[in-house]
Amino acid sequence: MAAASMSLTTNPTKTPTTLPIHHHRLPPNLRPITTLRFSVSSSSYSSSFSALRIAARTAAAKACFSMEGFDGARSDKDEVLKAVKGALGNCLSETNLDETVLGLTSKIRGKVRDIYQSGEYLVLVTTDRQSAFDRVLASIPFKGQVLNETSLWWFEKTQHIAPNAVVSAPDQNVTIAKKCSIFPVEFVVRGFVTGSTDTSLWTVYKNGVRNYCGNALPDGLVKNQKLSANILTPTTKATDHDVPVTPDEIIERGLMTKADYNEVSRKALCLFEYGQLELQHVALEHGLILVDTKYEFGKASDGTILLVDEVHTPDSSRYWIAQSYKERFQNGLEPENVDKEFLRLWFKEHCNPYEDEVLPDAPEELVSELAWRYIFLFERITGRQFFFPSTEVPIHKRISCNVSRALLSLR
Repeated sequence: MAAASMSLTTNPTKTPTTLPIHHHRLPPNLRPITTLRFSVSSSSYSSSFSALRIAARTAAAKACFSMEGFDGARSDKDEVLKAVKGALGNCLSETNLDETVLGLTSKIRGKVRDIYQSGEYLVLVTTDRQSAFDRVLASIPFKGQVLNETSLWWFEKTQHIAPNAVVSAPDQNVTIAKKCSIFPVEFVVRGFVTGSTDTSLWTVYKNGVRNYCGNALPDGLVKNQKLSANILTPTTKATDHDVPVTPDEIIERGLMTKADYNEVSRKALCLFEYGQLELQHVALEHGLILVDTKYEFGKASDGTILLVDEVHTPDSSRYWIAQSYKERFQNGLEPENVDKEFLRLWFKEHCNPYEDEVLPDAPEELVSELAWRYIFLFERITGRQFFFPSTEVPIHKRISCNVSRALLSLR
């Protein structure tokens, strides 16, 4: 995402005091300031593939993960899917708040977030876009709400470790943030030897690397093994991919000062450990392991280092199912996880997503299944039931109204 999208800042003195949309779901200092809600309407969702093939792919996807056997699992999946299917035609795919909210300028369109400027603030709108292959594959109902509210939940819980850039949350999909200078480094923290991408820890380890991003790795590790201590593997942005970098290289290239790097790396490791312990503390209810994640930080005008962007969301983090990890690892099986890759694989099997100018429509059943998994992860991470918005106001109109009111309260 573009650097401007990372500028978020805590300003408790300007917290809205009006009754929020769903005040039982957000921390006191992050509550929305209006009673408007989501708009969801039924709509057809086309697919160019036969119902039989879609059903087969859906069955295969659902076979990757089962709710059975997990204490506290939501029992109304059918009701969730009903709400999801009703929202397929009214996802938040694009925004144009610069045309509907007075004073918003400089829209930046990221993979998932749309970012607008308003004086000293940024308005970050988390959409429902699902991206892969450097393009948008589909829009997933309620995904934006899941990501935004998950981050807000973690931002509130981790303020004692790292102050964050959140000013307010006027809408389920929106965070208003203070501008700050973003460090051009992503802080990836890992607790396990796993992954399949070129820069993942398991990939480089099996290829013989024993010192990765300044971390000495012993011989004899196996895939999905828990590390003796969490490690930091920072990356810096290249044109089209992330590049692993050592702490010395970060300082030598002038990306960060030594003092800033030391402070940020300490905060990143503390945040990750806290996330692991928080989930472990309520493991019987949550049943998740935080495997790895990424953090981004910025510096405010007064020199304060702030946590920005997102925290421990399903998009920025890898989660495994806790109850079955030990047994599956001992038997050489892959950890059980709430897999989101099946939609990506479907596109790889049905087109060339890198080169085809026009992609086929994602099957409705797969989109609905992915939406349910995002909601499941939200509930597992936070321990809260997901709040489905009402259908009274169109979604873009609702967001425009909420953002307008929030910005007026900040003037």
